[in-house]
Amino acid sequence: MEVQALLDALHVAERLKDTTRHCFTSGGRRESVAEHSWRIALMAYFVGDEFPEADMDKVIRMCLIHDLGECFTGDIPSFRKTQADEDAEERLLYEWVASLPEPYRTELRALYEEMAARETLEAKIYKAMDSLEAVIQHNESDIATWEPHEYDLNLRYGWDKVAFSGYLTRLREAIRADTERKIEASQKA
Repeated sequence: MEVQALLDALHVAERLKDTTRHCFTSGGRRESVAEHSWRIALMAYFVGDEFPEADMDKVIRMCLIHDLGECFTGDIPSFRKTQADEDAEERLLYEWVASLPEPYRTELRALYEEMAARETLEAKIYKAMDSLEAVIQHNESDIATWEPHEYDLNLRYGWDKVAFSGYLTRLREAIRADTERKIEASQKA
């Protein structure tokens, strides 16, 4: 990539460092979208041995780029996001992707389409990491930051995304156990 095009792309992506998510960190501050994307990429790296048939480099790329649309719209929690919000985010993202030089324009467009279809193993793994990380982060945050509906949401969120994998189902079960312990401890306090 030509130097100025690279800097331009990085300046757009930098917005995710300041775009906060609904969830808090264990230290008590709002998590950024960039932090979430970094950790799901790290999760994909760590589970790579469980999926020897998958192109984990592609999964990591998916994890790194999956929320770039939020550079333009900000983060809207899944339980508040409407179809209109999704459509606007996709339109703005695709406009930006179209402004990138080749081969990045074509590669990113293909990755986003594969991620949206969720038919390949790689897209399924990426989406599972995205869902699981959100619940893990909620478990790590102070329960006082949870909205009332999140008690139930954290127990049920993401199961459909892990059903294709015995390993990820076991991971989701362990995360659920953490959620149950957190809720139980808060009720005793």
